[in-house]
Amino acid sequence: MSDPTTPGSPAATEDPGERRGLPGGATVPEAGIAFASAEPVAPEPAGKTFVQRGDRIFRVLAVGSGAFVVILIGAIGLFLLVQAIPPLLDNNDNFLTSRTFDVEDTANLKFGILDLLLVTVEVSLFALLLAMPVGLAIALFLTQYAPRRLARPMAYAVDLLAAVPSIVFGLWGIFVLAPVIEPFSSWLQANLGFIFLFSDGNVREGPNLFTAGIVLAVMILPIITAITREIFDQTPRTQIEGALALGATRWEVVKTVVWPFGKGGYVAASMLGLGRALGETIALAIILAATFEVFSGSLFDGGATFASKIALSFAELNNPLSAGAYIAAGLVLFVLTFVVNAIARAVIVRKVD
Repeated sequence: MSDPTTPGSPAATEDPGERRGLPGGATVPEAGIAFASAEPVAPEPAGKTFVQRGDRIFRVLAVGSGAFVVILIGAIGLFLLVQAIPPLLDNNDNFLTSRTFDVEDTANLKFGILDLLLVTVEVSLFALLLAMPVGLAIALFLTQYAPRRLARPMAYAVDLLAAVPSIVFGLWGIFVLAPVIEPFSSWLQANLGFIFLFSDGNVREGPNLFTAGIVLAVMILPIITAITREIFDQTPRTQIEGALALGATRWEVVKTVVWPFGKGGYVAASMLGLGRALGETIALAIILAATFEVFSGSLFDGGATFASKIALSFAELNNPLSAGAYIAAGLVLFVLTFVVNAIARAVIVRKVD
């Protein structure tokens, strides 16, 4: 009897499908082997993806919202520019270098922003200098040192500072803070008066840029602290635990792991706080309302910022030229704030990349 597996034998040359009674060579699936159809499956068209209706609606809303914000900012800038052009053309003084801001006589407009710019920048930077280290210390304490049952209430307390109205900060600054810090201000002026920041100013006590800067620092502290705290919380736990396992102290963990990870966000948070300080109005208007407007660079001077000047001079906006002069000052503040926030955004993007 011939072996069916021997080459050339009829059983060896017989098609397995025909031997099992299946047409077309299809085989009966063995145990554990799925039956595969001989018919080819048509491939899906390349480059086409199915997008659900909800995704399309959400995309339209998201893109529309983003475009609306950009258009709105552009419209505000365009409005300020259009309203500022007529008084700038009629201005009889240099807008960027003059220290005079006299718009009562519309036939002889003389206004400049140098004093307003210097006061705004100095008091904002002074507030930022005070708020940055305090905000950093609070964020590190809440994320790295404080127990969880203590960190949450303290974080809420700091965040609640942002809910206090500006007018309350202004009243607190002029009636409570100014008398308390007056001895310290006098000491600074007596011992560090050779530094221009603490030299003898127009205002010796009470309403001055020194008081205004401290109040402003308290106002921007929640912004810096909240953002920095959230960024430090995102530090990978594996890196922190790895550093602790290698014998690092808590301070060494902060210095080698937490700070390198979050320093970009901390700088960006500080820049956002600076943008907030540049535009503060009511609190500074209350503190600086009764001060002289001749600015020499000392923190014990008085003066006016862009925002407080506009707020306190609202009664003079009785004709297009006078209003346009203040709008021109507002345009400079708008550009200054926009630049600061753009720098903050650039720092964030660079850190992410």
